Amino acid sequence: MSGEEKGRGGANGKGKKRKFLPHGKPVRKGLYPLRPGVQGFFLTCDGGRERQATNEALNLLDTFYEELVYKKDPKAALGINLPKPSNKKITFADSDSESDSDSGSSAEKGEKEEQKEAPKSETDVHNSEEKSETVATQQDEHLNTPENGEKESDQNKEENEESQPKKARVENEKPIDELINEELREMGDRKKASVKFVALDSGCNGVIFIQMQKHEGEPSPVEIVQHMMNSAYTTKKHMSRFILRVLPVEIVCYASEEEITKAIKPLFEKHFPEDSSSPKKFAVLYDARANTGIDRMKIINAVAKSVPKEHKVDLSNPDKTIVVQIAKTNCLVGVVERYKELSKFNLRQLTSQE
Repeated sequence: MSGEEKGRGGANGKGKKRKFLPHGKPVRKGLYPLRPGVQGFFLTCDGGRERQATNEALNLLDTFYEELVYKKDPKAALGINLPKPSNKKITFADSDSESDSDSGSSAEKGEKEEQKEAPKSETDVHNSEEKSETVATQQDEHLNTPENGEKESDQNKEENEESQPKKARVENEKPIDELINEELREMGDRKKASVKFVALDSGCNGVIFIQMQKHEGEPSPVEIVQHMMNSAYTTKKHMSRFILRVLPVEIVCYASEEEITKAIKPLFEKHFPEDSSSPKKFAVLYDARANTGIDRMKIINAVAKSVPKEHKVDLSNPDKTIVVQIAKTNCLVGVVERYKELSKFNLRQLTSQE
C-alpha cells in the first residue's frame, strides 16, 4: 500500500467512497409521475434548477389565475366585504325615557325653588311638620306590607335574569389566542382543500409539469398562459429567475400515432370547428425528449390530418400553433395563439430589454 492510499484510508486502510451524481439521470421534480389524462402546464428551466423553478411556477400560476378570476371585483380576491356607510340617525330605546325624566326632574326642581322663595308663617310651618310626620308613618306602614315586598323581590329576580345571560356570555367567550389559532387552522384547511396546482415528475431534466385541477367556469390553462405572456409582453417586467418557456397542456396521452389521433379529436373540435365562416391558419410544432423511437414526421402528419380541411397550414404566419411535446412515453398537446410574436412563449426573452 502506497503512502497516498494510507493517507486516504486512514489507520484502518478503509477510505470513504466518493459519491458522484450520475449523468443523464432525471431529477425527481414532483410527488407523482406524469400520466395520461391530466392537463396543466409544460415548463422548461435551467438544468439543475428544477426545484427553484417549480416554486416560481406555482407562485406565478397562482397570481395569474387570481387575476383572471377576480378581474371584475379585485376586492373579492382579498376577501374584503366593506359595508355601505349609512347616514341614518340612530336613536336608542332609552332616549325618550331619559328626556322625560330630565324634564320631570327639572320641573320638580322649579317647584322646590318656588316653595323656598315663598315666605312661610308659623302656622304653616307647624301644619307642614304634622303633615310630614303622618306621611312618614304611612310610608313606613306601606313599605312593611307584603305586596311591596313581593314587588321588590320580583324586580330583583328580573334584574338577576337579565344579568345571567351576560355572565354566561362572558364565561362562554374563549381567550383571543384560542380564537386566533382556530381561525388559522380553518384557513390552513381551506388552503389544502383549494389546491389548484400540483407539480408532477416529468422524468426529464430541465422540464417541469404542473397539473391543474380545473372545474367548470374556471379559466383553462390556455387562458392563463396567454394572459401571462400578454402581460409580460406589455410590461417587460421580470417574473422569474429560472423559468424559460411556459406552454399550456390540454391533453396528455400515450406517445403513439393511434393514441394521439384519438385524443386530439375533441380538442380540435373546439379550436378548429367544421363549416366555420372564418377558417384558421395553423402550424404544428413538434419536440421530443428522452424518446427516440417515434418518427417525427409521422406524428406531425397525423396531427395535421386531424384538423378539418377548411383550415389551412401556414408555417410563416399561423393564427394558431399546435404544440406537441413528447416526454418519455407521454405526449402533451396544446393550442396557442401568437406563438412567434410572443417569443415562442419564452418568459426570459419576453422580459429582456432590447
